[in-house]
Amino acid sequence: MAFTRATGKHRRPSRVHRTTARAAGVAALTTTGVIGTLAAAPALAAEAPAPEDTGLNPVITIGDTVAQRVDAQALAQQKAAAQKQAEEAARKKAAEQAKQEREAKARAAREAERKRLNTFVPPVFGSYVSTAYKAGGSLWSSGSHTGIDFHAASGTAVHAVGIGTVVQTGWGGAYGNQIVIKMADGTYTQYGHLSSIGVSVGQKVTPGQQIGLSGATGNVTGPHLHFEARTSPDYGSDIDPVAYLRKHGVNV
Repeated sequence: MAFTRATGKHRRPSRVHRTTARAAGVAALTTTGVIGTLAAAPALAAEAPAPEDTGLNPVITIGDTVAQRVDAQALAQQKAAAQKQAEEAARKKAAEQAKQEREAKARAAREAERKRLNTFVPPVFGSYVSTAYKAGGSLWSSGSHTGIDFHAASGTAVHAVGIGTVVQTGWGGAYGNQIVIKMADGTYTQYGHLSSIGVSVGQKVTPGQQIGLSGATGNVTGPHLHFEARTSPDYGSDIDPVAYLRKHGVNV
């Protein structure tokens, strides 16, 4: 008895057919199934670990505009710092220059004062010698003139011839009212026959300072100033007053 193979839906699919069906099923799953569902969840797909979780430093990329702005700011800061340094240097230079100018002025003032103090002047301004040193005659007890006389009306200003200290004032016998000054160089000057005395013992005097007024006190024949240069404050130590004054630049 012969058998005939059944056909229709009960027929077993071939190997080729099963493989094709499996591939189709996978494709269907990819499109609509689990894999498609995972792809459709962007939060899960885009999520990345934080840098602190990985130990890697993030790299930030900035645009050209931002970089140019940073460079410009850095350049401006450098220029500001350089300007500040230049201003500070200029300030220091100006301060040093001002200090040098002050010191120069102070030196000039000291030098001018030194010269002034070392300068000698005549005891009576605008006058002349009316009686010479060592002139002879009965008018003087020593037989000769121990100083020089300057022509001066009574009340004419009498000046210290240089810097010094007053060591004697008052009545001087034949000299009348007198002043004796110890000069800075150790010599002494004497001013006699004064009508008025304007300084006191121990007082410092400077060249040209008024110390009294001329007159006719003591042994005189008329008003004038008797001037002596001495090696000591006392009578008898006189030296040539004309030579003394000329030595110190006074033309008499």
